Amino acid sequence: MSDGLRNDMREARRASGMTWADFARASGFGAAYLRNVENGNRRATSSVVAAYDRVLETGGAFAAALADVAPMDVPWNQAGATLAVLTNLVDGRRVDRRSFLTASVALSASASNWVTAIRRTLLDPRAAPMDGPSLLAGLEGRLDNLRRVDDELGSGEVYRAARSDLSLAVTAIKTGRYTGNHLARLYAIAAEAARQVAWAAFDQGRFGIAQGYFDASLRASAECGDLIAGAYTLSFAAIQCYSTPGLANRAVSLLEVARVQVKGKSTPRMEAMLAARTARALSKAGAKEEAKRQLHLSRAALDKGRREDDPNCLYWVDYGEIEMIAGSSALELGDPAEALRRFEAGMKASYPGDEEFPRSHAIYMARAAEAHLALRDLDAAVAAGRHAAACLGSVDSARSASQLRGLREKLAPHTAHAAVRDFLEAG
Repeated sequence: MSDGLRNDMREARRASGMTWADFARASGFGAAYLRNVENGNRRATSSVVAAYDRVLETGGAFAAALADVAPMDVPWNQAGATLAVLTNLVDGRRVDRRSFLTASVALSASASNWVTAIRRTLLDPRAAPMDGPSLLAGLEGRLDNLRRVDDELGSGEVYRAARSDLSLAVTAIKTGRYTGNHLARLYAIAAEAARQVAWAAFDQGRFGIAQGYFDASLRASAECGDLIAGAYTLSFAAIQCYSTPGLANRAVSLLEVARVQVKGKSTPRMEAMLAARTARALSKAGAKEEAKRQLHLSRAALDKGRREDDPNCLYWVDYGEIEMIAGSSALELGDPAEALRRFEAGMKASYPGDEEFPRSHAIYMARAAEAHLALRDLDAAVAAGRHAAACLGSVDSARSASQLRGLREKLAPHTAHAAVRDFLEAG
């Protein structure tokens, strides 16, 4: 049983106002036994959650949640496993509600299984003609557009739209009409759609759900032999890991898996992206010198220029973005002055944050505000905070909103300063 379900059961019992003795008597179980269930020392059986539903009159919600939290444990080497997992997801079955911590830990197992599975794959989605079935081209175009929607409007609508596209891809696969490299191309589409759902779920704070879709994306990329898609998924899964306290090194490991698998098979732009995200994960682990080295590798890779075979999904990887990551890393490592230098360098690199990337730019500007605050420049902190709030005004992103809330909390002790007080009162 997940921590989330156990906590929900505990809170519902407390909200009922019943004493332990009365609740245990009505449920038919001993009070000590139920305490152990709520504390995680005993497994919650279907009869236990059914008793909670009956006594608390929840309409079967806990029983339904217990069925949903079962992990997607279909073995990777089982015939038809990938399609079974994808089908479960699009049909709304076995939705995972794991906590931030347990979901992030599970990603390591997915990465390890991906490495083993992709080595057995013979198909190549990139060998399929791009002028093939119109359905495939249409889905690829929709997913390209959804990436931009996420950049500019946030993850709320992307979650629903990408799930719809994943459902269409799974339906097409199940028709049996597509074979060979066209089938591989469909699995590549499913991999990207699942990655987008996973990222949107993470951005909305739904971590267990994100893990399930990251896992499905890796399975689909292995099914079709798409190393680039799998590595790209791992780079986003790493963000979920390094956003979890104590798991920064796990994120570094995920990124190392991706880098090893695509070495010599990708472009400098992919190398730059993976190195920059490795630097960010290392900053979370406090590894200052290695983070600095990875940022140097990232910039050196970008210096090699664009290539015709750069993956479409890397349109956002440029000097401006790398400097913004460098600024975030410096702030994490306790160097606010360097953070501001990097953020300024990013802006000078023609980084189109306000127009094209307001979701992520809101995060970067909130971090710039924190850097100014650390240097005791309250006016500059407020100015950057207002910039972040303006970016977030039209964006649906729990992650970006959380960053801005954190800034407000850090500014709260400084309300004697008029600009700070006005900023906080403006909401």
